[in-house]
Amino acid sequence: MAIPIRSRQAFFLGAALSLAAACLPAHAQEAAWPTRPVTYVSPYPAGTPVDLIARRVGQCLQPALGQPFIVENRAGAGGVIGTTYVAKAAPDGYTLVEGSLGTHAINAGLYPKLDYDPIKDFAPVALIGATPLVLVVNTKNLPVKTVQEFVAYAKAHPGAIRVGSSGNGSSLHLTGQLFKSMTNIDFVHVPYKGSGPAMTDLLGGQIDAMFDNSTNVLPQVKTGKLRALAVTGDRRIGSIPDVPTVAETVAPGYSVATWHAVLAPAGTPKPIIDKLSTAILNCLAQPAEKQFYEGHEIQLQPGGPEQLRALLEKEVPKWKAIVKESGATVD
Repeated sequence: MAIPIRSRQAFFLGAALSLAAACLPAHAQEAAWPTRPVTYVSPYPAGTPVDLIARRVGQCLQPALGQPFIVENRAGAGGVIGTTYVAKAAPDGYTLVEGSLGTHAINAGLYPKLDYDPIKDFAPVALIGATPLVLVVNTKNLPVKTVQEFVAYAKAHPGAIRVGSSGNGSSLHLTGQLFKSMTNIDFVHVPYKGSGPAMTDLLGGQIDAMFDNSTNVLPQVKTGKLRALAVTGDRRIGSIPDVPTVAETVAPGYSVATWHAVLAPAGTPKPIIDKLSTAILNCLAQPAEKQFYEGHEIQLQPGGPEQLRALLEKEVPKWKAIVKESGATVD
């Protein structure tokens, strides 16, 4: 059956328009980005600090850029699964990852055959902030009230203190390893499969101390079951201002915080990176966002692509050395 002339005209007009769109200069397509939903990968389970931040950033970006930012959890292998997925994704701005100290620093030293390079395989977009850890002790197990007393006790009783962590090679484990090295003390590392079981045993007295995220330990500190001795980051935490940092007390230069950042696959066009980075930094500057992060003990440290790249180039070799010294292996 013959196609009516008007239908043929409409068909050829549609085909011509589609072809014209496909042939648009790359810079025009980049300027229009995003024209469809963006997948924002959280390489850790729902409810973790990394996932919490990814969802908050995505929620702010949607109205700012006019497209949904869909958070997709691809958890497993210490963040390797989700991070590898993004490293191998098309560099078109439609697949991002919420990177962290674990995925883009520790894993480089922990996994002998990591399927991605944390620097070469990614385009830095924006630095968001950091979550410091807190050294806490069971008040019934250890007769110490300050981090100085903790170090003195450890030196007087080598190997007597049992320090729990969320597993061999985890950020909690390696934070303690760096502390041990810089204070010249010795304690027994007790790895668990997650920080939850470790915290349960710390409260029960099966272990004596632990480095953990401030959001996890502060409720127990407030009840008096745990005592906070020191903060691992560069500055004190607002909710416990009397608790000093490790650096200002027993180990000058000590600094550990679980930082959080947004990255795209390497090769993502610079105009897209710049547009996304600007949108993220504008989001983080909003009073409501500042209040949210402060309420979750996340210290905002907004930075663009260059600041994030500089951080990665410093952190990767630093943590490779710490992993090697610890002798940590993948569980």
